[in-house]
Amino acid sequence: MKQQTLLSLPLLLGAAFARPVALEGIIMKREVPQEHSHNQFLATVNTNLKTNNPAGIIDAVFGLLGNAAAAAGQGTITDTDCLQQATADQAFTNAKAASDIPGMTAALIYRALERNTGKVGLASNSCTTITAVNPEIAAISQHQDPASTGAAAINKAIVLELAKQIASVGGNPQDALKSGTFAPGSLSDNTGKGNTCDTADDVVGCIFSQNLLVEDATAAEISAAVAGVAPAATAAPAASSTPATAGSCSVAAPVASSAAPASSAAPVSSAAPVSSAASASPAATAGAASTSTLDFGTCTDPAIVFGPGFDGRTEESFEPANLSQFNHGSADNIKVITGFIISQLQSSCKASAAAISAAEAAATTANALTGQAAANAWNSALGVSA
Repeated sequence: MKQQTLLSLPLLLGAAFARPVALEGIIMKREVPQEHSHNQFLATVNTNLKTNNPAGIIDAVFGLLGNAAAAAGQGTITDTDCLQQATADQAFTNAKAASDIPGMTAALIYRALERNTGKVGLASNSCTTITAVNPEIAAISQHQDPASTGAAAINKAIVLELAKQIASVGGNPQDALKSGTFAPGSLSDNTGKGNTCDTADDVVGCIFSQNLLVEDATAAEISAAVAGVAPAATAAPAASSTPATAGSCSVAAPVASSAAPASSAAPVSSAAPVSSAASASPAATAGAASTSTLDFGTCTDPAIVFGPGFDGRTEESFEPANLSQFNHGSADNIKVITGFIISQLQSSCKASAAAISAAEAAATTANALTGQAAANAWNSALGVSA
């Protein structure tokens, strides 16, 4: 994607953003940006963002701009590379609190959209300093310029993961294809034009109305990717009563609805969670042998397993050992699973403050590792084994 040049930062900062998108178009000197190409999702995210916006993000459009321009609208977000994620995360939290599945879906798609960069073929930076509150958002990264190195494979992987997360909140996973970007531009194009569009008043988005979207996967590939993802009940988001709760929408309803019996059933039937996990994935059959002195509340088994075969995957991935208590699909990155488990310990399990603190410390260690070593670090820190 191509970046716009900020003409007057003081003017932008001092402006009254009654219509931030329109005003931005006046102040910015543009090459060939495309932050309005997917306007239908941008508008929905903006609506949800502004229902509760503690970071003071000026407008969702800033998350799709290049860093020089984006910094003017990032509010108290400290890393501009993380503005798109932070915007999506807050919008998702707000939509989840309102049981708004289309809103959550839009936030997920927005997180996957390509950001402006300085020239054709230049990839945008990843967010590495801030972890999303919602594991569904944390699982996704932004599309990269289609002319950048490895973009086809990178963007396809993003879309397939996006489809899983959309399915997990009860949305239509095929909508993940709408996050796609444009055909690759020429690396020898010194004008920075590329293949883009940027029509601010196109309600749907010019990439759709001008038929410029290049889909990254097929409908069949999307269906195959989400085959192991259980759709969430539409009531799932309602289980989160405050924006601070970051549990997965795919499991909030089942966990919340079973919270009462779990407190009485857990002591007498540890076999039930094992059986449930075994039916869902081959590597989760053992459950966890807990020697922990930590109080996990109504939950007993926060262990993480690592291996092949989860959700029909051929590659190795992470997932909770006990899918009855922590019902979340597998993920390539352990931080998606650690973040979800911590969220559930806080919200549904009602774990002690000491247990949550220990889990947060364990996540810091595990998230810096890969493979079995990451799972081992988490389990060892919490006194469980899978």
